[in-house]
Amino acid sequence: MIRAELNGEPGRSQTSLIYDRLRDDIVQGRFAPGSKLKIEELKARYDGGATPIREALSLLAADGLVERLEQRGFRVAEASAREFEELLAIRCWAEERALRLSIKHGGNDWEEGIVLARYRLAHSKRVPLEVSHSTHADWERNHKKFHMSLVSACGSTTLLRLCSQLYDENCRYRYIARLSDHERPDVYGEHEEIAEAVLARNADLAVKLIIAHYTRTGDLLRKSLPAYLKGSVIKSASESRDSYGPQANILSAVGTRKRSRPKLIRVTPKPRNRRAARE
Repeated sequence: MIRAELNGEPGRSQTSLIYDRLRDDIVQGRFAPGSKLKIEELKARYDGGATPIREALSLLAADGLVERLEQRGFRVAEASAREFEELLAIRCWAEERALRLSIKHGGNDWEEGIVLARYRLAHSKRVPLEVSHSTHADWERNHKKFHMSLVSACGSTTLLRLCSQLYDENCRYRYIARLSDHERPDVYGEHEEIAEAVLARNADLAVKLIIAHYTRTGDLLRKSLPAYLKGSVIKSASESRDSYGPQANILSAVGTRKRSRPKLIRVTPKPRNRRAARE
C-alpha cells in the first residue's frame, strides 16, 4: 500500500493535495478504467479524511477522470477507443485556437515562460515509471508545463482549463496503452521545432507542428489501445469477481445467489358471527 505524505506542503489544503495525488494515480493507470473508488481504501492509501477525499473525487468528476454513481459512490471513468478519438480531435481544435491567440497577444513574459519550460523539459530525464516514480513524475510535470506555456497567453481561463483537462485525459490513454519512450525517439526534436515556430510567431507552422505532434502519438495509441482496453476491462471484472470469493465467477455468483423465500402468512378465517366465535 502506498501512503502519500500530505503534511509536507504547507499552505495547501488536504483536499488539494489528495486531488493532485489521486489525479496522478488515475492518469498514470494505477486505477483501472471503471474500477470502484472506495472511500475507506482511499483514506488508507492517501492517509486523509473522508471529507477531503469526497471533495477531491467531486473535483475529478468535474475534470472527467472520475464518474459519480448515483447512491453508489465513485469510480474511475471508463475508457474506449471512440472516446480517445473524440478527445484527440477536441484537443487539436482547442489548442489550435489557444495557440493562435497566444501568438497574437503574447508578450515578453509569455516568450520567457516558453523558453524556461522548454529548457526544463529538455533537461528532464525521462525514465519508465517503474524505474523511478519521482524522476518520471518530474518529466511528466515539465512536459505538461511546456505544452501549457505555449497557450498560456490565449486570454481565456475557460480555454486554458479545457486544454489542461484534455491534456490529462489524453495522457491517461498514453499510460493505458503502455506507450514506451522508444516508440517516440524524436519527441524532443518535435518539442524544439514547435517552440521555435511559436517564438518566431509563425502561427500556421506552429499549428501544423503541434497537430502533427499529437497525431503521431495518436497513431501509435490506435495500434495498441484495443488490447490494453480489453485488459483493463478484464482486470476490473476480476476485481469484482474477487468480492464473491476466489473461485466465483461474476455471472455465476449472481445467478446462483440464493433467493429469499417469501414469508408464509397464516390467515385465520373470520367467524361468521359473534355466537360462532364464542363456540
